[in-house]
Amino acid sequence: MNLLDPQGPVAAANSTILVDSVFIMLAIVVPTIFAILAFAFWFRASNPKAKFQPDFVYSGRVEMVVWAIPALTVILLGGVAWIGSHQLDPAAPVPGTGSPVRIQAVSLDWKWLFIYPDQRIATVNTLTVPAGAELNFQLTSSSVMNTFFIPQLGSMIYTMNGMVTKLNLRADNEGKLQGLSAHFSGDGFPDMMFDVNVVSPLAFPDWVATTAKSDAVLNEDSYKKLMQQGVEKGRPSYRLDDPRLFDLIATQHIPPGPGPELASEAGRSHSGGHDAR
Repeated sequence: MNLLDPQGPVAAANSTILVDSVFIMLAIVVPTIFAILAFAFWFRASNPKAKFQPDFVYSGRVEMVVWAIPALTVILLGGVAWIGSHQLDPAAPVPGTGSPVRIQAVSLDWKWLFIYPDQRIATVNTLTVPAGAELNFQLTSSSVMNTFFIPQLGSMIYTMNGMVTKLNLRADNEGKLQGLSAHFSGDGFPDMMFDVNVVSPLAFPDWVATTAKSDAVLNEDSYKKLMQQGVEKGRPSYRLDDPRLFDLIATQHIPPGPGPELASEAGRSHSGGHDAR
């Protein structure tokens, strides 16, 4: 999950903004550190050349240096952030090769459900995508707010109950990446990790065909069992019975989960309620 080892164009742009911002800030931090050391050395008690000027109050040149350098730094940082944030709009298209892949992600307590509506399959805690293809994500939550983040692909983004968030990414190189939840959501939060398998465009249809032969079926009834609170240790896959399942979740036709509950009586009495959302 190395932020400085991007595997897609969005993550590469994020990495560039981060590195550029650090160097811009070093332009004021490094001279300031050297100035502190130089002033301390020059105005030491044993230096007879240092002039003692108790009546010194104002210098236009000093004021210009003191204010101009930080002002330029803020302008440069603001420009980098402004331009970068608009260019990296999560919903902006990310051109790729071949047909785009539509993926619907649902954050559960405490697992990730990935639905491929066009392929009529679904997986839990594992995401398989073809290299080079545009990935069109639609994200929502089954209960509390959460955060979807694949560090080496970029764009951390929130998932919220009753709301659909769009995110476009692309993975350029084959390999295995790691995704995670970046927003605390209860006891099982540390285990809300998922694998991201980037395969070749030719291998992706084979994976879809194999997954579609799964004996497990994902429908409204099996989803309600899946959304029960708990950590999923395996990587189950499903045949998707109803391609409208994500819409039913996002529009709350399937009632949302209760969210993490405080386990101890002391916690309930301290919070003044029976659950924390």
